[in-house]
Amino acid sequence: MDAPPYSAAAVDVLRLPAGATERDRVAVEEPLEIRIAGRPVAVTMRTPGHDEELALGFCLSEGLKPREARLPDDLAANRVEVDAPGFDPARLQRSFYTSSSCGVCGKGALEAIAVEAPRVESELQLPLAVVASLPDRLREAQAAFEATGGLHATGLFSAAGEPLCVREDVGRHNAMDKVIGWAYREQLLPLARHVLCVSGRLSFELVQKAAVAGCPVLVAVGAPSSLAVDLAADRGVTLCGFVRGGSVNVYTESWRISG
Repeated sequence: MDAPPYSAAAVDVLRLPAGATERDRVAVEEPLEIRIAGRPVAVTMRTPGHDEELALGFCLSEGLKPREARLPDDLAANRVEVDAPGFDPARLQRSFYTSSSCGVCGKGALEAIAVEAPRVESELQLPLAVVASLPDRLREAQAAFEATGGLHATGLFSAAGEPLCVREDVGRHNAMDKVIGWAYREQLLPLARHVLCVSGRLSFELVQKAAVAGCPVLVAVGAPSSLAVDLAADRGVTLCGFVRGGSVNVYTESWRISG
């Protein structure tokens, strides 16, 4: 499984203490400007690829009700145009600037982060064995991480643990947006019978995006933050962290996971 050519770039690296200079591959990071009706609404630092999905997922998470996204004829422009008929420019009181490490950095106020999402009422229940298997299944699909070691991933899985869509990106929030954008295009939203799995830690924003997508279970290799746990409890999302080696920490809505 080879990494897409747009996701990795060759660089020179000095390896110490051996002292040898060799060619290595690193993750590509470039800006993407998201526009609605020709108006810039966000700039995110991302790994190129699946940019339309990223834009759709971002807009859905921000409550902007997109319909479709398209790339310009000049792909080097690092720009994507979103069709959102009900978009009100006055609603955006600030400019978005999302960095690759933290999707909410630069937003003007805390209340601007908390996008409304209905409580997830899904009755989905999963065997412990399925949940425990997801990080390994996600890792198997991470071709760009295998090449660079520098990318996050989000995977959408069926209730049986089968991978439906896996996306990688330098930004964990971008990887999630790409998956949600794919699910939107496939008319799978809300994700009431699905599971999301992420390769790193669980932040507030990832829980927010899962809740907006209507996904009842969010799984991660790493740890959750306190705000992520609070939001998951408030929105009815089952939060599973430190999923590794067959063990799972369930922080919220534990009734969905059966031993």
